[in-house]
Amino acid sequence: MRAAAVLGLGSHRPALRVDNHAIAARTDSSDEWIRERSGIVTRGVAGDDESTVDMAASAGGKALAAAGIDADAVSLVLLATCSMPGPLPGGSPEVAYRLGATSAGASDVGAGCAGFTYALSMAADAVRTGSADHVLVIGSEKLTPMVDPDDRGTAFLFGDGAGAAVGGAAAVDGIGRGAWATDGEPHAARTHHRTPVQLAMNGRAIYRWATTSLPDLARRACANAGIEPGDLAAFVPHQANLRITESVVKSLKLPASVVVARDVVDSGNTSAASVPLALTRLHEQGEVRTGDQVLLLGFGAGLTAAGQVVRCP
Repeated sequence: MRAAAVLGLGSHRPALRVDNHAIAARTDSSDEWIRERSGIVTRGVAGDDESTVDMAASAGGKALAAAGIDADAVSLVLLATCSMPGPLPGGSPEVAYRLGATSAGASDVGAGCAGFTYALSMAADAVRTGSADHVLVIGSEKLTPMVDPDDRGTAFLFGDGAGAAVGGAAAVDGIGRGAWATDGEPHAARTHHRTPVQLAMNGRAIYRWATTSLPDLARRACANAGIEPGDLAAFVPHQANLRITESVVKSLKLPASVVVARDVVDSGNTSAASVPLALTRLHEQGEVRTGDQVLLLGFGAGLTAAGQVVRCP
């Protein structure tokens, strides 16, 4: 079994920003009401010329460049997304083609907001077993067209963007064994499609599930890496809601030395893109450094969740 590590990171953030005031005017709410319930101040909104695939290719190209890996050396492309225009075809083959990874396998991963962390574990296992030498893992979402702009409960939550990581063989293992969780009971505590093109969500039920279930999952992911939560350099959870993040941080009793990603404040909930977007930002801003151990934790629709400890490239 070979060791696997994250070799490079990349992101794509739409240039267009939409603040709370623009949304509040349509939903009979306010900037203060939105901030209090979610922590969100603004979010990126993709333009007509920015598709899920466009953003994925942009972020993926940057991750390859950061890793110093040519596209023709990529064995597998995994695209975590829930916002392709339809169930078929998947977006990953086109992403591979655009980047020049023409010899790579390609597959979409549909695990909602946990999609990136699921895909990263799959990538690490593929590298360890020798099925792949380099795997490009991308989370990309164009969610804003799927949201009812008049729905007071969800119109303010979501944003668009993409984040990516390159996984590959390394001298030292840098991607911890994944920890998994799911709750598939057919109840209302899930994000779902109200119509074929609109999202709906039972926010209170998801909040209760996340705040009670995620601390244990986080501890299991740390145990899989042989560390305690307090040993982390940073914690990067799915950017669903700032209140959820703060609740989990409190439950884990993370010391002040652990950097906590709060990308949701100016990105909104970008589903499968949120973890790699937040991790890349911390890396670019120098808040985490090469070799630092970071806990990634994805969770959301399904209900699905997954996490792992990675070492920063």
